Amino acid sequence: MRSDAIKKGLARAPHRSLLKADGLTDEEIERPLIAVISSTNDIIPGHNHLDKIADAVKAGVRMAGGTPLEATTIGVCDGIAMNHEGMHFSLTSREVIADSVECVVQGHQFDGMVLIPSCDKVVPGMLLAACRLNIPTVLVSGGPMLAGRDKCGNETDLNTLFDAVGQVTAGTMTEEECKWFENTACPTCGSCSGMFTANSICCLSEGLGIALPGNGTIPAVYSERIRLAKHAGMKVMELVAEDITALDIINEHSIRNGMALDMAFGGSTNTMLHLTAISHAAGCPITMDDWNEVCQQIPNITRIAPAGPLHIEDLNAVGGIPAIIGELGRHGLLDGEATTCHGSMAEWIKECPQADGEVVRTVENAYSPYGGLRVMHGNLAPDRGVVKQSAVSDDMRKHRGPARVFESEEEACEAIFGGKINAGDVVVIRYEGPAGGPGMREMLTPTSAICGMGLDKSVALITDGRFSGATKGPAIGHVSPEAAAGGPIALVHEGDIIDIDIDEGTLTLEVSDEELEARRAAWVKPEPKYQVGVLARYAKLVSSADKGAYFG
Repeated sequence: MRSDAIKKGLARAPHRSLLKADGLTDEEIERPLIAVISSTNDIIPGHNHLDKIADAVKAGVRMAGGTPLEATTIGVCDGIAMNHEGMHFSLTSREVIADSVECVVQGHQFDGMVLIPSCDKVVPGMLLAACRLNIPTVLVSGGPMLAGRDKCGNETDLNTLFDAVGQVTAGTMTEEECKWFENTACPTCGSCSGMFTANSICCLSEGLGIALPGNGTIPAVYSERIRLAKHAGMKVMELVAEDITALDIINEHSIRNGMALDMAFGGSTNTMLHLTAISHAAGCPITMDDWNEVCQQIPNITRIAPAGPLHIEDLNAVGGIPAIIGELGRHGLLDGEATTCHGSMAEWIKECPQADGEVVRTVENAYSPYGGLRVMHGNLAPDRGVVKQSAVSDDMRKHRGPARVFESEEEACEAIFGGKINAGDVVVIRYEGPAGGPGMREMLTPTSAICGMGLDKSVALITDGRFSGATKGPAIGHVSPEAAAGGPIALVHEGDIIDIDIDEGTLTLEVSDEELEARRAAWVKPEPKYQVGVLARYAKLVSSADKGAYFG
């Protein structure tokens, strides 16, 4: 066992003494030592119940003959961090989490681990660590929040509130009505209830094979979630016994399956960022061209909020991710050779339920023959950009208009809430990329303001920053190269005409090459916004968005 390095032989008597100080018996020390890595905390709704998930995992490990030892890591709530300085630290935390998991597991030479995240950057951070450590690993998340309900019984979610702020500003909703949504839209613990970033990556964990079926969709408050956690604890012991490690599961086969699943359910644009980074950590890097290829091959068969009115609980009710896996797999759209923590992908496909035809459509009756995400390219984004095309209305798939240029999210929000954005405009928010932000902040507040103020059918937004999984409308992010690297987005002037064609995947700045060269010659790279601390280090080390914003 790996843990023999800390517990076997005369020289390890001091080590065993410390383990006994933890209350462990000789019998417990002799068993496989399993790290239970939880990100429980009191501030993130998706994490404030993870102590109970961890207890269930530990019970499962013990039932299967192992000794579980819990360690914790940090987490940032993207919703609470939104639209202020805190959002600089969200994506940054992904690397901090990966590093911290690597440190605690390597420092104590655990034989296997169960990862317990829930929300946006914690899940991919832990998956990055899993790839680096390459030991037997199972992930079990905290589960999705239940949707809220409005006074007519329609489902609501956190995005309802972000839109409501714009509606109150526009005078189409009262503050009292907004307060009612504030008190009802997020009714339980769990990751926010739509196919936003957290739930997208938790669902993808099933497709990658590192999580058990049901992980992405069983609601946080269901007893079934506790049972799933116990099974995760048992499962990791099977993997230890069979010496099946993380990279036996996460490899080029499963990465492609994850990409296909992402397109089928129309996940957050952040999934492109995270899965690209995970592929690098797994030693099988993918590119934006690979994403574009998958987008053209995989139909969009599920539309969960923000792309539609349904929420994760509705997907769970018709079979969850296995229903999507089965539909794709039976049409030859998945790699059956992939290994999962519970068997081969080919075996799993045979066991998956049929698509119900409504929440999960058949391939023949797909919402679109193309994936829910779209890679954009052109002279404004030579290294690509990304849009969640499944959440764009038909009348905004093509748009041409004048650029309204802002050097930060705050400047853009001031203009939007101040009524200075007009129908037909293209809002450009720059210097918000991985290095320039730093931290590639999410632009949910400006996109929700545009939507809430009734401009989402006439105004587009382009940024080198990111978007929340809750963002909808013609919002193109991850524009690369970013402004801080001297990318073309840094050269856009107020009033320049920008042409967007989502169907063709093109993003064109209608300025001559000669003029752009003249502007580039006059461009001066701005000074870093942070000189000390984690953000200063992050800005120096992070790669571009098209590479997954990972540390190379």
